[in-house]
Amino acid sequence: MKKVIVDVRTPGEFMGGNVAGSINIPLNEIPGRIDEIKQIGQPIVLCCASGARSAQATMYLRNLGIECENGGSWLAVNFAFQNN
Repeated sequence: MKKVIVDVRTPGEFMGGNVAGSINIPLNEIPGRIDEIKQIGQPIVLCCASGARSAQATMYLRNLGIECENGGSWLAVNFAFQNN
């Protein structure tokens, strides 16, 4: 099953480097973009700079019944998906 990667960093951070094919939805925009998130497919792997913001997003989305996991830093996710 193909996982969708959602990067919850700011657009500026995302433009500085990201996982190829990932979607940028900043943490503060997640509550207003739930319908969009539900449409992108599941399971979702969330990432950010260190894993803290993606952990917050993971808890929030799981409470809404969205299947997701915290991938931690985008660099770790990038490494994992390159070697998969």
